[in-house]
Amino acid sequence: MSISPYDLSVPAFQRGFAVLSRLLDKAEAFAQERKIDPQVLVNARLAPDMLPLAGQVQRMSDTAKGAAARLTGTEAPSFADDETTLADLRARIEKTTAYLASVPEAAFDDAADRTVVLKTRGGEMSSSGKEYLLTFVLPNFYFHLTTAYAILRHNGVAVGKLDFLGRT
Repeated sequence: MSISPYDLSVPAFQRGFAVLSRLLDKAEAFAQERKIDPQVLVNARLAPDMLPLAGQVQRMSDTAKGAAARLTGTEAPSFADDETTLADLRARIEKTTAYLASVPEAAFDDAADRTVVLKTRGGEMSSSGKEYLLTFVLPNFYFHLTTAYAILRHNGVAVGKLDFLGRT
């Protein structure tokens, strides 16, 4: 069985964002039920040196759109990291998934063998598209989704494993 870079990435990202959207729905319901300002959740973090919920959503978005662009040799749209409400986070998810839906599957045809250069604070990393996708993109995307889930759960939102798996 062979799986294309498109099949490993775009559908996984779309599913991850659908899961995240449902988690945000539960967060909003929790805030209304408990009569707390939803921004408490948007700004919540697991540790002082970690990004808040908003930052986790922004990094998921940046990871997904950056991967689609790098793997297809195109430019990703740039989104300002200025989300401050749950509605803003939902809008970021919608913009990201709309972009992902606009990238044709055929554009990923040579993605596994394409050389990808990723600029980081520590310098540039160069790898094949396959290596980039499997060893950086997917782990990074799921790290931020998992952390968003953990922030909400840590703050009392009633989410469980089946919510993370998208089975509820």
